[in-house]
Amino acid sequence: MAIAASSDPVAAGTLAPKRERGRQRVQAIMSAAMEVFAEKGFDAATMTEIAVRSDTAVGSLYRFFSSKEALADALLLRYTQHAEQGLEEIKRQVPGLSVQSVAGLLVDFMVALQTQRRYALVLLDARGGSGDRRTQFRRAIRAGLAAILRKVSDTLTPARARAMAPVLLHLLKGVSLVRDEEPAVQASLTGEIRELVRLYLLSVR
Repeated sequence: MAIAASSDPVAAGTLAPKRERGRQRVQAIMSAAMEVFAEKGFDAATMTEIAVRSDTAVGSLYRFFSSKEALADALLLRYTQHAEQGLEEIKRQVPGLSVQSVAGLLVDFMVALQTQRRYALVLLDARGGSGDRRTQFRRAIRAGLAAILRKVSDTLTPARARAMAPVLLHLLKGVSLVRDEEPAVQASLTGEIRELVRLYLLSVR
């Protein structure tokens, strides 16, 4: 499952483009920034390198993002939005799906999220201050999972759903452990994680 695309994030020091050409340029900048931050870390990354990799004039880059910090914050905002929208879409689909299908969507969602996780962790560490950003992101994910659990079982109390959400999240985080395995092994292990999630979801029925 692909994570839903969001509109251009608007963070402090960020100009939201109104024209399609500007939106495409911002997407190119953000894609290049994801790569540079993941490869070099926040401190070593430079706006000049991001401009070069995105084939953008440095002046244009600064027109959209006033600083490296503003660009990093926009990426973190987009990461959080993508995660929230992905979970919201799963919640919307739950009523018409089997538990097995819901488990599959949740695992696919986490696999998709992992493709962005490396740069996000770098930025969360660099821009997180006392950990507020990381905490906010974790709370958003847990809230989304709790909402899905309550859709799976309408008899589940809010308190129980909140208690189960962190456990479900830890099960789903297992997909990060199989990324470096051979494709066949990766598929097998992902299938095992999917089965664990299915069984956990069944426990609330």
